[in-house]
Amino acid sequence: MKYLHTMVRVRDLDASLRFYCEGLGLREVRRRDVPAGKFTLVFLAAPESPDAEIELTWNWDSSEDYGSARNFGHLAFRVDDIYATCAHLQAMGYTIHRPPRDGHMAFVRSPDLISVELLQAGDALPPAEPWSSMPNTGSW
Repeated sequence: MKYLHTMVRVRDLDASLRFYCEGLGLREVRRRDVPAGKFTLVFLAAPESPDAEIELTWNWDSSEDYGSARNFGHLAFRVDDIYATCAHLQAMGYTIHRPPRDGHMAFVRSPDLISVELLQAGDALPPAEPWSSMPNTGSW
C-alpha cells in the first residue's frame, strides 16, 4: 500500500493556489480539467515530500457550502523558520490563529477554512515578539 494524497474541496481555486503555493511554498505537480464533470483537480506537494500530495478539487459551478471544515482536522507542514513563515503569511493577509508563542507550533487557515499546522524543524526557536505575546484568534 502507498499513501497518495489528501483531497480538499476549494471554493476559489486562485485564492487557494495563492495560499498553498505563494504562502506555504507548495508546488503544483499536475492539473486535470474535466469539462464533462465541470471540475478541476490540482495536485500540490511540498518540495521535501513530493510523494505526499494535496489534491485541490474545484467544482466549477458549485455554490455548495463546504462548512467550517472542522470535521477534517488539519494538514501539517514542517518549516525551516516558523517565525519567517508566519510573518510571510501574515503579510499576505492571512490570520495566524494560533501564533508560534513557543517557537515550535502555529496554526493558520486556508481560504476554505482548512486548518494548517506549521511545525518548526528541529528544536523550537527561542521565544520572540510579536509572537510570544500574541493571543490566539478565532478557531483553528
